[in-house]
Amino acid sequence: MELDAFGWAMAIAAAISVGIAKGGLPMASSLSVPLLAGVMNPVAAAGLLLPVYIISDVFGLIAYRREFDARVLKIMVPATAIGVGVGWATASVVPEVAVTALVGIIGVVFALNALIRPHLGMSQRARVAPGIFWGTLTGFTSFVSHSGGPPYQAYTIPLGMPRTVFAGTSTILFAWVNAIKLVPYAALGQLNFSSIGLALKLAPFAALAVWGGVKLVRIIPHDTFYKIVTWALLLISLKLLWDVFL
Repeated sequence: MELDAFGWAMAIAAAISVGIAKGGLPMASSLSVPLLAGVMNPVAAAGLLLPVYIISDVFGLIAYRREFDARVLKIMVPATAIGVGVGWATASVVPEVAVTALVGIIGVVFALNALIRPHLGMSQRARVAPGIFWGTLTGFTSFVSHSGGPPYQAYTIPLGMPRTVFAGTSTILFAWVNAIKLVPYAALGQLNFSSIGLALKLAPFAALAVWGGVKLVRIIPHDTFYKIVTWALLLISLKLLWDVFL
């Protein structure tokens, strides 16, 4: 796959956004596919970025290997696996645009609720039933449209985890989701092996950005961190709805 100077700039920016997300600011990853979509087909962009995501996951896992919420992961890991399985089983019949609209609506409603009712940022116990619901939806939407962030945040923001624990839990969970997506993606012919060389060239930029994300998470105050996450969720969700309806 050949890129001109502008294409390389967009590809590097997309890789950096992936790395920052894996460093603990998951909202940044929403920029990755749109950045590349300006210079290539969005489907090709998603296929190109999957190896970048997986390589970045390795560095994110190293950075947050001791900072995560075990209860949240015990609930959401099996739930996301179910969601990926449902996405695989329904890949040929569920329109991506419908999933994108659903994710956008969920994100807008939850973010507005969180901004109006700031007590949602206070610590709450991770409950199993809501975790299974949101976890399944996270796996499903991540599989179908690479947009698992809003459902995940709808469940985890109200838990009020310390910001590094929130970041680590997110990084570990989505590393798991990306790994289990490989088999169904390969079975459906959605892996873009022709661009693996380009993905490997972009990986160092993503890897360096992981550590930048980690640094940002550690210096941002707790309340400010959750405000950033919530506002980012709102803006990302509005962008998804814009893409669907306008």
